[in-house]
Amino acid sequence: MRSNSSSTAASALLALLALSCSQSDRSAHSALPEKPRAVRVAPAEMRSMERTVTATGTLAAQEQGTLSIKVPGRLNSIAVDLGSVVKKGDPLAQVDPQDYDLRVRQAKAALAQTRASLGLPLDGADDSVDVEKTSLVRQAKAVLDESAKNRERVLSLAKTGIAPQSEVDTSESAYIVALNKVQSALDEARTRQAALAQRRAELDIAQKQLADTSLRAPFDGAVQARLAGLGEFLETGTPVLTLVRTDPLRLRLDVPERDAAGVRAGQAVRVRVEGLSSVVTGRLARISPAITESSRMLVSEADIPNQAGLRPGLFVRAEIVTDDRDRGLGVPASALLLFAGLEKIVTVRNAQALEKTVTTGRRGADWVEIISGLIPGELVVLDPGNLRTGQPVSTSQEHPLQLGKPPDPASHSRSN
Repeated sequence: MRSNSSSTAASALLALLALSCSQSDRSAHSALPEKPRAVRVAPAEMRSMERTVTATGTLAAQEQGTLSIKVPGRLNSIAVDLGSVVKKGDPLAQVDPQDYDLRVRQAKAALAQTRASLGLPLDGADDSVDVEKTSLVRQAKAVLDESAKNRERVLSLAKTGIAPQSEVDTSESAYIVALNKVQSALDEARTRQAALAQRRAELDIAQKQLADTSLRAPFDGAVQARLAGLGEFLETGTPVLTLVRTDPLRLRLDVPERDAAGVRAGQAVRVRVEGLSSVVTGRLARISPAITESSRMLVSEADIPNQAGLRPGLFVRAEIVTDDRDRGLGVPASALLLFAGLEKIVTVRNAQALEKTVTTGRRGADWVEIISGLIPGELVVLDPGNLRTGQPVSTSQEHPLQLGKPPDPASHSRSN
C-alpha cells in the first residue's frame, strides 16, 4: 500500500513540474516584441474637388428620320438594309424613272419651241431676250415706218391741193393701224417671253421629279428599319427607310428641381452605363427653359461621343459637374474602412496604428472627402485590412501622383 501511495505522489509531482515549465515557456514567448506590419501610407491633403449633380437619363440618336419617296412610282431597287452604314448623299432606293424621263424630254421640246419663237437658239441656258429686237416687233415697226412716211407725203400734197381729203384720211387710218400693230407685236413678244419662263420652270420641275425618283441619305447614319419591299407601288410620301445618326449620341437627362439652379450649358457630364466599366464624358448642350410641372424635373441634353457598347435607348446614370473649383480635405479611397456602420481611417502615430472615426463627404473615382476626424498632413494607411489600434507598423509613403488626381499645391505650405 505504501508503495502505491509513493508512486502516486511522484506522478503528481512530475505533473506539477511539467505544468510549471509550460506556463514559464508561454510567458517567455509572450514577452517577445510583436513584429511590425509593413503598410503603405499617404498624407491627407487639401485638394480641388468637384460639386456634381446626379441625374438619370436615356441615350437617343442624334438625328432620326423616316425617309419617303417624293414622287409616286414602283420601287425598283433598295441599296441598303437593316444596320447598313451610309454617308450623306448615298443612294438608298430607286423608283422606276422611265415616266419621269419622258416628261423631261417633253419639257425640253416645249422649251426649245418657245425659244425659237423668240429668235433664240434651241439649246441654251440663257433665256434673256430684248423684245424690241424680235422679228415680230421689227416687222411691225417696219410697217409703221412705211405708213408714217406715206402719211407725211399725203399731208404735204394735201397742203398744195393736189391730194384729196379722202386720201389724207386713208393714210391717217393706215398709220394708226400700223402703230397699233407695233404695240400688239410688243405684247405678243412679251407673252412669248413669259411662256419661255414657264417652259423653263416646267423643265426644272420635270428634272426635279426625275431626281426625286432616287432616295438619298440626308445625313451620315445607319439604317434602323426597312419599311418597303421591291416591286411595291409607292404613293407620294410612303415611308421606305428609317435612318438614324448615332455619333454623337443625344443624352436626355432629368435633373431634379432642387439641383436645377446650378445646371448650365457647357458643363461637363460623366456617363456610366450598367455593364460597361468605362466612364464616358460629354458636355451639356441644350437645357429646357422651364421645369416640367408633372415631374418637377428640368430636361437637359448632352452630346456624348459614341463609344463601344453605347446604343440609343440605353438607360444611364450621369454626373453633371456644376463646380470644379471647390477645395476639401481628401484621402485615397482605399484608406476608408466601413465597420459596424461606422466609417474609419487608420492613421500612424509613433510607429503604431491608430483608428479614427471620420465623417465623409464628396467622392471621386479614387478619393474621398473627409469632413471631420482628420487634419491635413496626417498619414493614413492604404488598404488597412484588419489593422487595429496599437499594432506596430513600418511605413512606406506613396507619392500623391500615384493616387490619382494631384492634390492642391497650397496644401503643402499649410501642412508645413
